[in-house]
Amino acid sequence: MIDAPPSVVIEGLRKTFSGPDGKPFDAVAGISLSIRPGTLTAFVGPDGAGKTTLMRMMAGLLRPDGGKLSVLGIDLLVDPQSVQNRISYMPQRFGLYEDLSVQENLDLYADLHGVPPAVRAERFSRLLAMTDLASFTQRPAGKLSGGMKQKLGLACTLVRVPDLLLLDEPSVGVDPLSRRDLWRIIEQLIEAEGLSVIASTAYMDEAQRCDQVFVLNRGALLAEGTPAALTARADGLTYVVTPDADVPARDLQARLIDAPGLVVDAVPSGGQVRFIRQPACDDARLKELLHGCDAQPREAELEDAFMLLLHEHEGPAREASVPPPLAAGRADGPIPGDDGAPVILVRDLVRRFGDFTAVANTSFDVRRGEIFGLLGPNGAGKTTTFRMLCGLLPASSGELRVAGVNLRTARAAARARIGYVAQKFSLYSNLTVRENLDFFGGAYGLRGKRRQDRVREIIRQFDLDPSAPSGNLPLGYKQRLAMAAGLLHEPEILFLDEPTSGIDPLARRAFWRTITALSQAGVTIVVTTHFMEEAEYCDRVAIQDAGRLLALGTPREVRARSGTAAGHMNEAFIAIVEQARAAEGHARVAA
Repeated sequence: MIDAPPSVVIEGLRKTFSGPDGKPFDAVAGISLSIRPGTLTAFVGPDGAGKTTLMRMMAGLLRPDGGKLSVLGIDLLVDPQSVQNRISYMPQRFGLYEDLSVQENLDLYADLHGVPPAVRAERFSRLLAMTDLASFTQRPAGKLSGGMKQKLGLACTLVRVPDLLLLDEPSVGVDPLSRRDLWRIIEQLIEAEGLSVIASTAYMDEAQRCDQVFVLNRGALLAEGTPAALTARADGLTYVVTPDADVPARDLQARLIDAPGLVVDAVPSGGQVRFIRQPACDDARLKELLHGCDAQPREAELEDAFMLLLHEHEGPAREASVPPPLAAGRADGPIPGDDGAPVILVRDLVRRFGDFTAVANTSFDVRRGEIFGLLGPNGAGKTTTFRMLCGLLPASSGELRVAGVNLRTARAAARARIGYVAQKFSLYSNLTVRENLDFFGGAYGLRGKRRQDRVREIIRQFDLDPSAPSGNLPLGYKQRLAMAAGLLHEPEILFLDEPTSGIDPLARRAFWRTITALSQAGVTIVVTTHFMEEAEYCDRVAIQDAGRLLALGTPREVRARSGTAAGHMNEAFIAIVEQARAAEGHARVAA
């Protein structure tokens, strides 16, 4: 395989689109690269880096505007059909037919790809075993969990054995258990069949698994190499610091990233703050900012190198692209308006759909100004719990109070005091940023000058372009606009349903800096997320599975509850869920 020709050769490749302002921009700007066969390759980069455009050109779905592109030794500009006959491509939103069963979806894609009937039984059996879907062949695809849908999408992509597999962010929106399973399947395919795989991803731990990583930004190739070679770029610049016991790690992180010229990046992790110092950092200023806490060197990771490369490429432009912190109400002091009473109270909450219990006897409370995380695998019941808390779905039984209002008897009154950012960002793509904000302001009951003032202020706070068509915004900016819309009426409680799904690390940092400032100002935050690193920003988290509450406490308490040596929430989450499932399985066997 070492002497085999490259799977992909790209020379000076360009693709130009028309921007929101009507001006052309290069989504892919003269990129050149080569990818070895039989390897697992990753494209990483922030929103708008050009990853999906590059994937679509390699799949023969977009015609380049310049340069050369050879896939499997075939000039794609001359003979795209021959390339498409030998590759499989799984886009971010794979087209499952939700009214069809798992088996019917597999049959349909086998028909579309001309898979001979004689080989289908063996191939389907192997794919169903790999994806753990053998017990669900008669279930409609629309009733599968998010993780199961992604695995079915991968199985449908592979009903024809390709020479090259293209995966565009295959694990977006799925939980850590499903992500792990998905990547195990991919690695099995590479090992068993020598398959060449190219994947774009927003997860640096996924890129770490790959043989080769290409870092992209604004259509340019910033760097390429093995994960180890790229990680070495951050050697000697990475540190970890433990804040004082009464200071949340996210508050120390906010201080670090708000101070210009000191750090490239900072993120909470395991109750500490991991940061990358600027090469020319002023040590005295940094020590003052740490309030006497001692920073210790740590081993660099691939994400450190990724953030360093982005900083070097964008420089001051990167800082300008991040919205300024909202006006904070406190600085490690009391939360405004906090009288000690919970603003959300849940007791013995139950939700049934016919004979199916989605949420079973769940109890917890949330304090004012707290960031509370609802975590769980796809299908765990957290979205159902979330929708009940928002007043979008009535409970079957139990007590539920939000902002002092009984949600079982006065949902409309409670909704007037909460903000909601949906996972799919309920924006109107044909409206401009200002028009979206005007619409949502009216929906939240803002009128006249009050609405005008709030729209003007929120545009300033979130550094939005009011005339930009929202449908053309990058995903990170859509997220920012959705957040702004949810905060127009200055709610006491903000509900965020997987708001960073599909968002790159750079956009996630900016998002959580805003959340920290809102919490400091006394806004209560309830968030669902599949990024376990984001649980470290929370004051407390609840982990659910199969409708049951498995763990509740601070991130430190939940890591200890896992019974493992897990230093990261990802490992703790997987351990807690797998332990509960094993115990449930043993109980069924004993019964």
